Amino acid sequence: MARTLATDEAKSKVAEFKSLVTGQLEGLIVQMDGCGQFLSEPNNWDGPKAIQFRSDLWPSTHTALQTAKTKLDELQTAIDTILGDIMVAGS
Repeated sequence: MARTLATDEAKSKVAEFKSLVTGQLEGLIVQMDGCGQFLSEPNNWDGPKAIQFRSDLWPSTHTALQTAKTKLDELQTAIDTILGDIMVAGS
């Protein structure tokens, strides 16, 4: 039989991890995406470097930010499931 363990410190770190993922990190991703969307509008920012930003840099960065947010959501769900399973097994 596999060992099941969740120390109080581990539970605390799970809560901290979830807080970072769902609060600070997700919030930063949303803010970065918003800034990039704003800067990709020619009426807000234009010129040779702005054109380079919106045509070359921003599309792949936007996709990467969206992918990161999706992966973080999946990670949060997995952590919730794993911790729940551990708590059930340990009780």
